[in-house]
Amino acid sequence: MSEEMTIEERKTLQLIELREYKLLRREELKEGIISFLVENAKGEKVVILCIPNRTIGVKYVRQAKEMMDAQGAVASIIMGDGRYTRSAMQEAKKLNVELIPRKFPPFNIFKHVLVPKHVVLSPEEAEEVLRKYRVKPYQLPWIKATDPAIIAIGAKPGDIVKIIRKSKTAGEAVAYRYVVA
Repeated sequence: MSEEMTIEERKTLQLIELREYKLLRREELKEGIISFLVENAKGEKVVILCIPNRTIGVKYVRQAKEMMDAQGAVASIIMGDGRYTRSAMQEAKKLNVELIPRKFPPFNIFKHVLVPKHVVLSPEEAEEVLRKYRVKPYQLPWIKATDPAIIAIGAKPGDIVKIIRKSKTAGEAVAYRYVVA
């Protein structure tokens, strides 16, 4: 294990904590790349590649997909400090590899007083909310998939997110948002 932890590795560990993944293995690969094998709440494996100080192209997206297949994982995530090439973004979309933007914070954003708790609703919970309010998902207020809180909890376009704010008058105020691309 290296002496100094890179900012990308700190961001990756923060992502693992925020999404409540269980760390199974950390491995240093060539070129300073670090691979994490984690387990999500459903017990499924997820591969996270931490790529410091370089532009991320198709090569790394394909490497993430190969590692995902080799580990029997259901998802793959790339955390990088450099920019993503356009072709890498297109390839990631095709191969179902999640690219975390470099602006992702290396600290827990939910510890800030102005950031309320965000929770992704299960399909059953989402259906119940839609039925209760007699609306279609797209009729709920929208929140972009690029919002740091949405990235942190792993919500995807089409998901419904429950936002729980502290309120001086009501104690707790609940709002729902529809995640859009």
